[in-house]
Amino acid sequence: MRTREPRDRHERYCAEIDLQVRRLRDIVTSGADLSATVPTCPDWSLEQLVRHTGGALRWVELNVRTRAVEEVPEAEVPLYEGPEKQGDPAALDAWLAETGEAVVATLREAGPGAPVWSWGWEHSAGFWARRMAHEQVVHGADAALTVGRPVEVAPEIAADAIDEWLEIVEFVQRTMPHDEAAELRGPGRSIHLHATDTSAEVNAEWVVELTEDVVRWRHGHEKATVALRGPLTEVLLAFYRRLPPDAGELEVLGDRGLLDFWLRRATFG
Repeated sequence: MRTREPRDRHERYCAEIDLQVRRLRDIVTSGADLSATVPTCPDWSLEQLVRHTGGALRWVELNVRTRAVEEVPEAEVPLYEGPEKQGDPAALDAWLAETGEAVVATLREAGPGAPVWSWGWEHSAGFWARRMAHEQVVHGADAALTVGRPVEVAPEIAADAIDEWLEIVEFVQRTMPHDEAAELRGPGRSIHLHATDTSAEVNAEWVVELTEDVVRWRHGHEKATVALRGPLTEVLLAFYRRLPPDAGELEVLGDRGLLDFWLRRATFG
């Protein structure tokens, strides 16, 4: 994704949002139990997950459409919480369809460089297209795992989602320090992520260094304190704490305790 022109990357993110919304709508209308607990987000039911996902898209759409210079309160977002009636697949589907169409159209109209408030290191519509593409991928995985469907993520999107997660962690460590984040720092420790099923076109190896000053990361194949190896989608889900690090075809080599330590503390802050 990094080698593409900004507008091409932006369009790829918009297309991914559209795809993920359509997949979520398919789950909603498939007869799935909307009251089922989401195993990867056990505080939510499937319906609550869907409403959270759609609400986030509507919030972003309004921020981008109005070219917000400060955060728009969720209370100002029309139909942020979804349809009034609970447990109605048809109403949820219609709400999601309208939501997906609106946010994709707004992001495409804005283009990647349009100035928009964000909580991150880049204040643009492009930041939000990327953030929402990956958010939809991860929550789409939550929904798929809830109903027993396989999780499928395009390699370039999965790799970019790991890139972005590391950028977020790096940003949070630098700008929003807290006790657990500070515990990540220390000399001589590192994590290697290694996807075993990608082509040379997708850079899917990462080295994360936990230094005394800050968390640093780069692409590369290097010996580390601990390595997480396996198919890229499974590496992504484990790194987002959606799968245990030893689930499926994943393999942990080295200090498993360090990997668990990272996963418990590497958060948005």
